[in-house]
Amino acid sequence: MNTDNLKKLLEELLSQTTEAQWLELKKDLSGKYEETGKYISALSNGATISNKDFAYLVFGIEDSTHKILGTKFRPSIEKIGNQDFELWLRSMINPKIHFEIFDFDSDGKRVVLFRIPKAMGEPTYFQSKAYVRVGSHTTDLVNYPPQLQKIYNSLEDWSAKTIPDASVKDLDPDALKIAREKFKEKSVNEAFYKNIDRWDNITLLDKARITINGKITNTAIILLGKPESSHYLLPSIAEITWKLETEEKAYEHFGLPLLLNTTKLLNRIRNIKYKFFPDNELISIEVNKYETRVILEALHNAIAHQDYSLNSRIVVTEKIDRLSFTNAGSFFEGSPEDYFLGNRTPQRYRNPWLAHSMVNLNMIDTVGYGIHTMFLEQRKRFFPLPDYSKSQNNRVVLEIYGHCIDENYSKLLMERKEELSLTTVLLLDRIQKKLPVNEKEALLLKKDNLIEGRRPNYFVSAKIADATGKMEEYVRYKAFNDKYYKDLICEFVRKQGYAKKSEIATLVYDKLSDSLSAKQKTHKIQNLLQALRKEGIIYPDGKIWKVKNS
Repeated sequence: MNTDNLKKLLEELLSQTTEAQWLELKKDLSGKYEETGKYISALSNGATISNKDFAYLVFGIEDSTHKILGTKFRPSIEKIGNQDFELWLRSMINPKIHFEIFDFDSDGKRVVLFRIPKAMGEPTYFQSKAYVRVGSHTTDLVNYPPQLQKIYNSLEDWSAKTIPDASVKDLDPDALKIAREKFKEKSVNEAFYKNIDRWDNITLLDKARITINGKITNTAIILLGKPESSHYLLPSIAEITWKLETEEKAYEHFGLPLLLNTTKLLNRIRNIKYKFFPDNELISIEVNKYETRVILEALHNAIAHQDYSLNSRIVVTEKIDRLSFTNAGSFFEGSPEDYFLGNRTPQRYRNPWLAHSMVNLNMIDTVGYGIHTMFLEQRKRFFPLPDYSKSQNNRVVLEIYGHCIDENYSKLLMERKEELSLTTVLLLDRIQKKLPVNEKEALLLKKDNLIEGRRPNYFVSAKIADATGKMEEYVRYKAFNDKYYKDLICEFVRKQGYAKKSEIATLVYDKLSDSLSAKQKTHKIQNLLQALRKEGIIYPDGKIWKVKNS
């Protein structure tokens, strides 16, 4: 907005007789950085509750008289430590709402105006907490269930929007044929099943909840649209990029219709055979590197839950040992962990019409078992479990492993130790991936003798290693006693006559327990040398170490 438009907007805001849930006027707020974040959360949520598209936070105004006083608050140059205030503020707000900051003069005085979009479908949070304005106070939104529910019910379903100029002619004939077949598979127990082949395309699409009263929706274009129909979705993008990042490099974009092109992308992935060599078996166990059902489940979930308002592609990255699926938008309801055990059913979706259409075409499962199914498939095949740990506020990242990682005791036990619950396997999987577990979880695993070590360097214990016949790997994690290392150092120095500290470190480093960090290993070597010096066995001579009386 230009200065004239800003002044006109300010005049309209100042004409309000009182502050509202969507408007806050302040003289100044310099240095009170967290207060600004709380106001943004509360005002964004308040705009939704008040049926406003935007909320406003204005500095340089006396709130009691609405007189323009001016402000010294300069968001563009403020800092928190070494970080720019604005960058810090945006990083604390979730989901990303793209608020704007305008700094301008009115009546010769500086005014700073924040224009804040309303919350859509979920509250706006500051530092993981949602706020709301009640009277003149900013307070926790969770204490006001009716307002919270109104925000959750506010989401406009972009996927259900109809396109006035589009028709069935904009849909791909092959995609329509496959959609009919998929809908028949899903509807085999329905009374209308025998009539499906006699329906025209409009009847079929309406019944499958892809179109609405014969009108083409964004969902219809995404799933069934001809490649040249993609312009109907602009500026949104319905496209998947496949990237090969191995010893070879390649990429390819797959656009409309996604109902067909997910299979084409699947065929790009190199799904070779992988062999296990169990210690107590005479022959190897052979499995595919990736399970087709897992790939399609991950890919279809990304399509269904993509935040199309962010105008971003879905990206599938194929690496040597894993596949990475990235889609725009935060995890919409709850967190991935809520669905690992298959006990939670989502109450809402980011794209309800698209999600239901994909269910009717047998592409996804809305009950919430999709993630759980992927976990069970990976467990059955002895591979590490699916991993969401690289997800961020504005994107979901799912990694599917197609290879065993080094600490794979739990993977073999998934088949051989039926008494291990999926919850326990999930925790052991985190241990083998070197992901953190909390103290309570670690105590539970230690109680059952499943892990050893000290936080954060836990590792699978001897009990598991023995059960899988891999004691030699367990030994790598158990430290020898100090006498072993001291004798090793003394023998090395005696044979050479002297040794540099770097040579001693190289000798000992790889023999120390793998449960130690690099820093801990370095300290351990230093302590061993100092102990030998105090015992009068070796001594430093400049930059080298010698054995006494040698």
